[in-house]
Amino acid sequence: MSVAIGRYVCQVDDVPLGEGRAITLDGRRIAVFRAAGGWFALDAICPHRGGPLADGIVCDSAVICPLHERRFDLATGSGLTTDDAVVAHAVELQGERVFITLAAEQRAAA
Repeated sequence: MSVAIGRYVCQVDDVPLGEGRAITLDGRRIAVFRAAGGWFALDAICPHRGGPLADGIVCDSAVICPLHERRFDLATGSGLTTDDAVVAHAVELQGERVFITLAAEQRAAA
């Protein structure tokens, strides 16, 4: 049995396939996504105009900001339509539970 990384944020059933949900972790808004390719977590605010990425359209391996249609790679947070980017965070499943390690914690552990 592996040890969970990060902190518990939700149950698997809390996020339907192809959608995202916003959570707060250590005072940061994080968007948690359940896509066909797996689970992902990004900072929840689009850097362009503050759009709520958790409410965006999840397609393939990207999320589309609901305000101005900017696309971000779910795995890396890189902008796919502009140079904008958001921070990506590590996600791990332990049974039916979802855990996130914030990017700053990932660097500190390395």
